[in-house]
Amino acid sequence: MVKLLKFGLVGAAGFLIDASTLSALIHFTPLDPYSARVIAIAVAMTSTWLMNRYLTFGPSQRGVAHEAARYGSVGLIGSLLNYTIYAAVLTVMPQVNALIALVIASGSVAVFSWFGYSELVFKRR
Repeated sequence: MVKLLKFGLVGAAGFLIDASTLSALIHFTPLDPYSARVIAIAVAMTSTWLMNRYLTFGPSQRGVAHEAARYGSVGLIGSLLNYTIYAAVLTVMPQVNALIALVIASGSVAVFSWFGYSELVFKRR
C-alpha cells in the first residue's frame, strides 16, 4: 500500500511537470497544443522514471539501461494511450482547455501505468 501511495505522489508530481511544461510551451512558444504535448510527455516521463526508481520502487535488479528501456517501453505505450485520449478530447470538444484534456487523459492511463511499471519494470525476480 505504501508503494501505491508513493506511486500516486510521483504521478502527481509527474502530472505537475507535464502540465507546467505543456502550459509553458503553449504560452511561450509557437507550438500548438498537439506538438507541445509530445515534448511535455517526454519531460514528464523522464522525471517520473527517476522518481519511481529512487522513491517508489527502488532500482530494479536489471542494469540501468535495461531498466530505462523497459520503463520507456511501458511509458511509450501509456503515453500513446494518453496522447490519443488527449487528442480525441480536444478534437471532439475543441472548446475544452488543453489542461482539462490532460487531466482526463492522465487519469485514464494511471491504472495501466501502475501495473506496467510495478510488474514489468521494477518487480523483483
